[in-house]
Amino acid sequence: MTLTTETLARSAPTTDIAAAIETYQLGKVYRTGFWLNRQVESLKDCTLQVYEGETFGLLGLNGAGKTTLLKTLLGIVKPTSGKGLLLGKPLGDRSIKQKIGYLPENPYFYDFLTGWELLEYTAGLFEIPHSVQKQRIPALLELVGLTQSAAKKKQLRQYSKGMVQRVGMAQALMNDPELVFLDEPMSGLDPLGRKQMRDIIVSLGDRGKTVFFNSHVLSEVEQICSRVGILARGELISCGTLSELLINEDEYYVVSGRGGNPEILDRWIEQINYQDDLWSGKLRGEPQEFIGTLRLMDAELISLNRGRASLEDFFMAQMELRGIRSST
Repeated sequence: MTLTTETLARSAPTTDIAAAIETYQLGKVYRTGFWLNRQVESLKDCTLQVYEGETFGLLGLNGAGKTTLLKTLLGIVKPTSGKGLLLGKPLGDRSIKQKIGYLPENPYFYDFLTGWELLEYTAGLFEIPHSVQKQRIPALLELVGLTQSAAKKKQLRQYSKGMVQRVGMAQALMNDPELVFLDEPMSGLDPLGRKQMRDIIVSLGDRGKTVFFNSHVLSEVEQICSRVGILARGELISCGTLSELLINEDEYYVVSGRGGNPEILDRWIEQINYQDDLWSGKLRGEPQEFIGTLRLMDAELISLNRGRASLEDFFMAQMELRGIRSST
C-alpha cells in the first residue's frame, strides 16, 4: 500500500493534552522451566505516552510482548520493574476500573449465556441502571452488527468466532469507557467485519475516547491510528505518527502511461505492469529525464505521483535491522 500525503494527515497531539497512559522503564520477567529457574524478559524498559483522545496502535510480531504490555497496563500482570499511570492513577488502581473497557485477543465468556444476557451481566458488574441498559444494549448490538434476534435467542456456544468478537466489543463498551484496550480486535472477522470494527474504532476516537490496541495487521493500523509504536523482543523500538516514522524513508514516483518501447520502459520502471497498451510501475531515475525519454519514443504519460514507503515497508526494515526474521 502506498502512502500519500492525505494518508498521513493525522498528526501527533499537542503537548498540552494530558497523557491517558504513561509508562516509565516498565519491565516484565517471567520465570519458566520445571524449577522456575529460567527467566524470560517479555518487556524491557518500556517508556511510553499515549495521549487522551488518540488512537494508538501497538505493532509487533507474535511473541513481541504486545499482550504482556497490555495486560500489565490493565493490572492483570504485575510489572517486574518500572511504573506506569492510567488516567493519572498508578497501574492497578481500582478507582479507574469503571473508566476502562477491554476486549481480549481470545475472549472467553460463559457460553451458556446468550449475547444479550452477557451484556446484561456486564452492565450489572458496572452497576448500570436497568433504564440505561434498555437503551444501551440495543444500541451496542447495532453498533457491532449483531441482530437482537441472535443476541437474545442464541447461546454464545453457538456463536462463530466473529460473532464472539463482536459481542466482546459490545461488552468492552458497555460502561461507556474513557479508555479502551483492544487486543487484536480484527481477529476472526471477515472483510465486512473488519471494516465495521475499523469504523467503530474511528467513531470512538471521534467521540474523544482513547483507544489502545495491539495488532500485527499493519494495513488496519495504517488507516485508523493517530500514532503507532513497534515492539520487538519486548523492546519499544519506534514510536510516533506515520509522518514522523516515515519522513526519512526513501520517496519515489509511481508512473503510468501508454505506448512506447517495452525494452526502454523496462530500464526505467521497476515492477512494471502491462495491460494491453497501458503500463504502470515505480520510476527509476529523475522524472524530467524520463519524461524526455517518453517524448523521444512517442509515448504518452498518464500520471506521475510521488509515493512513500508504507508502514509495512518501515516495519519490515526495522525487523531486518535487528536480524528478526521470524515471530517464533
